[in-house]
Amino acid sequence: MPHRAQTPGRHLDSFCQPLQLCVLRLAFFRDGDVGVGVFPGSKKRLIGGSGNILDNTDAKVIIAANGGSDLSYVPDHDVNTAKKIIAFLAKQDYVGGMFLDDSFGRLPGTLPLSSINLVGATGLPTPTIALAFKTFATDPNNALQTAVQIADSALQQGQGMHGSLGRDNTFNNMAAIGPDFKSHFVDFSPVSNADIVPTVAQILGFELSSNGDLRGRVIVEALKGGPFAVFFERQALISQKAGSGQSTALEFQ
Repeated sequence: MPHRAQTPGRHLDSFCQPLQLCVLRLAFFRDGDVGVGVFPGSKKRLIGGSGNILDNTDAKVIIAANGGSDLSYVPDHDVNTAKKIIAFLAKQDYVGGMFLDDSFGRLPGTLPLSSINLVGATGLPTPTIALAFKTFATDPNNALQTAVQIADSALQQGQGMHGSLGRDNTFNNMAAIGPDFKSHFVDFSPVSNADIVPTVAQILGFELSSNGDLRGRVIVEALKGGPFAVFFERQALISQKAGSGQSTALEFQ
């Protein structure tokens, strides 16, 4: 669906973007009076209310597109609205998994948002639902190199995308070189982007304070004099099935 620029405060009666917007609008607001608004220059969408961009939004749902995933916000924290969204999305073939804000409790088809570390000490709004779009492989014997990712983006096939929880997105390369790092060392322990800052800080002799519990670790096994590996576990979580029979499964380290 092509992107169309819109001005603040306009009602969008025939335009639906991103992917969730059309279906959510039809699912929740059938009275014909719903406003749908768009933030200029972005793919954030408002559903319900006036459709206008306001300091104190009257929207029932806000959707922020993130490529391989979408973040949905329910500003009034109405659990019934969240239930409607989840029940609808659980029936869609483009959905790979759903994660629900912990404050809403556990709903069938979802895992808690904290299971993917999206609940922290930030002052920014916490998404109500994080939707991971479906990924699949054209060659199961070479899944990482033949992955297909459904994405909420205007980019075309072959232009690349990120934001998915598929293993083709979360399993990638990280390399370091310098006098403090081991040579020809392959690290089989889990490492993430969050580990870069504390590792560099330790090399430079800095002590960094943390605002909350979500922080990376020093990659000690990659540093000279460090251990060969650090202990980690592989675990899995599977949600209760939704009415559609679908559940969210998460494998993590």
